[in-house]
Order: sequence, then structure tokens, then C-alpha cells
Amino acid sequence: MVRFLLPLVAAAALALAAPAAAEPAQPFQGDETAAFFGFLGAASALVFACAGAAYGTAKSGVGIASMGVMRPELVMKSIVPVVMAGVLGIYGLIIAVIISIGITPPYYLFDGYAHLAAGLACGLSAMSAGMAIGIVGDAGVRANAQQPKLFVGMILILIFAEALALYGLIVGIILASSAGSSRQ
Repeated sequence: MVRFLLPLVAAAALALAAPAAAEPAQPFQGDETAAFFGFLGAASALVFACAGAAYGTAKSGVGIASMGVMRPELVMKSIVPVVMAGVLGIYGLIIAVIISIGITPPYYLFDGYAHLAAGLACGLSAMSAGMAIGIVGDAGVRANAQQPKLFVGMILILIFAEALALYGLIVGIILASSAGSSRQ
């Protein structure tokens, strides 16, 4: 039985391989290493933004837990820094999706470098904002438990820290949109 099937399988393999060998190979369009930089930009946007969001959430959460022991009625009011830190991860996700959609052949080094710059601009600014939100959120919710008049000031500082990540998102979108300009 095996002697009978082996020649049939070999003939089928040759029949399938023959048309592929007759077709000429398609030349690669664009630069072969450019996609590496593009995907690195998408990954760095998401990783750095989520690292900032995680740090801001953790640091603010420690302050909320510490404050909640003394003033449990203020816990829900003090959740604002955690929410603002979580938004930073969404910024990185937006840029990562924009970059990933833009990686299509032909893809040149200019495109890869533009996507890498977009990812780093968004990711690193979101990480910095997450650190600021975490530190301000931790100290702010503890201070708010002792002096309720500090709440508005804490919110304003958190808004300005969040704006840093928003600047990186805007620059990242502009850089990612310039990636296709090398083909024109």
C-alpha cells in the first residue's frame, strides 16, 4: 500500500510545484528593513504609553488606598488620577493602530523612520505624563483627605500633566501621516 501511495504523493507534489517554478519571482518593493522600524514604532508607542499608564495607576492607587483608611467617603472622588492615567494607554493604542495600518508595500526607510519617530513621540510623552500623574495623584489624594479645598488644584495639575501626553499624540499623528510622502 505504501509503495503505491508514495509515487502518487511525489507526483502530486511535483505537479503543485511546477506552476510555482514557472512563474517569475516578484521583486521586493521598498526597503527590506524599513518595516522593522515601522513595527518598532508601533510597539514602542503601545509599550511606553502602557508603562506610563501602569505607573500612574499604581502610584495613584497607593495614595487612594492610604487615604481611604482615614476618609473612605472620598475614595470615589479621588479616582480621577487613575482614570486619567488609564487614558494614556489609549493614546499609545491609537498611534500603534495608525502606524500598523500604514505599513503596506511599497514601504521605504523614510516611512519606517517616520513611524518610529511617531511611536517614540507618543509613547515617551505618555510615559512621562504617567509618571507625573502618578506622583501628583498620590500626593494630591492624600492632601485632599486633609484639606478638601486642594481638590480643584490637584485636578488642574493632573490636566496639565495629561496635556503632555496629548502633545505627544498630536505630534505622533502628524509624523505618522507624513510617512507616505516619500512615494509622491
